[in-house]
Amino acid sequence: MNDPTTTLDLLDRVLPRGVAIHAPRVATAGEGAVLRDEEGRELIDFASGIGALATGHRHPRVLAAVRDQLDRLVHTCFSVVPYRPYVELVARLVELAPGAFPKKGVLFNSGAEAVENAVKIARAATGRGAVLCFEGAFHGRTLLALALTGRADPYKRGFGPFPGDVYRVPYPSCYRCPVGREPATCDLACRHLLDRALETLVDETDLAAVLVEPQLGEGGFVPAPGGFLRAIRAFCDRTGAVMIVDEVQTGFGRTGSLFAIEQAGVDPDILVLAKSLASGFPLSAVVGRAELLDAVRPGGLGGTYGGNPVACAAALATLDVVLEEDLPGRALEIGRVIRSRLEGWQARHPEHLGDVRGLGAMLAVELVRDRESREPWPELARSWTAACLEEGVLVLAAGTAGNVVRLLVPLVIPFPLLEDGLDRMGRALEAALAGAAPGR
Repeated sequence: MNDPTTTLDLLDRVLPRGVAIHAPRVATAGEGAVLRDEEGRELIDFASGIGALATGHRHPRVLAAVRDQLDRLVHTCFSVVPYRPYVELVARLVELAPGAFPKKGVLFNSGAEAVENAVKIARAATGRGAVLCFEGAFHGRTLLALALTGRADPYKRGFGPFPGDVYRVPYPSCYRCPVGREPATCDLACRHLLDRALETLVDETDLAAVLVEPQLGEGGFVPAPGGFLRAIRAFCDRTGAVMIVDEVQTGFGRTGSLFAIEQAGVDPDILVLAKSLASGFPLSAVVGRAELLDAVRPGGLGGTYGGNPVACAAALATLDVVLEEDLPGRALEIGRVIRSRLEGWQARHPEHLGDVRGLGAMLAVELVRDRESREPWPELARSWTAACLEEGVLVLAAGTAGNVVRLLVPLVIPFPLLEDGLDRMGRALEAALAGAAPGR
């Protein structure tokens, strides 16, 4: 089909409305940080497949590794007949993951699948059932992952009941402090929410794990203060709970370090990885303390397609690119450029651009109706991202209220193209503001 209208019409006929489409375009090709559609239009990609393409579209080294693997082996199911790319990848992840202790790892298909298996491992290792997680978190769309996810609409509506023994506490947002303090004088008062959870939500002898994103993804790109992450580590040490860190979106250089948790100086017990691990191929991983992963009986971990050899080959090449091309360092440079633009727009429109935040190149701006109330303004986020699309830039919204505009640019993007995309975003912002009214 060469007519994008025909393709979109077919999409409307055969796909359920629950599959939401952000950009009414039909992608036909991608290269680096640029997508092309069926009409030949180009889009500067500031979404990266929701953060899955740190190496950009079709990185030559990843493609070469995939082609080579296709000529060798496509599938056996690792649990039936193992193969070397799986083992090599796990060995590399074990080496790269933070923590100077024996580690092991296992591969799956998606971030949600890895999250669920991390919880299974924690429960098997501790003999406990409860999991503590955070408001605003996103951990996937399967049922246990949804129980752990902190946004009702659209992710959870109509899908309950959800698995139990999941307890939620506020996330440490400095812009919207859960305990009503100011960052300069708060002395991390929010860390006491962990202890309060043991008084009001769950007995510590039942607590298997604490699951946290070092920076919220779908929840609005809110970075947790390093002190709070260190408080979680101390809390887990004291209670015997397993500290699970979800780096599905933050991992592999996006935040300016290989893993965001490293910036807090914290060694998690279990690390959950996906997205940019394999440059767009479906692959995820759980890496953690060897004694924890070994607590599961044979047959308790695995899956038909988990750790597919082609995806593993893509991931091994991806790791080479991330490390040899220093994508974490590049993320810091890209982040400085983006932050400068976001803060410039904020200075021009301080009433409505309420908070610029994020780590490395994982940056966002929160939109509000006015500076004093900080009431979320999701309509402006929708208008701005739509105007960006008209300008030829693919940008996504996020946040529990849908009022955060986030940037997930490929970390290989040329700087002139980055500047061009930001110029277009700036024009789109002015157009969105000109046509918007902050009335309730």
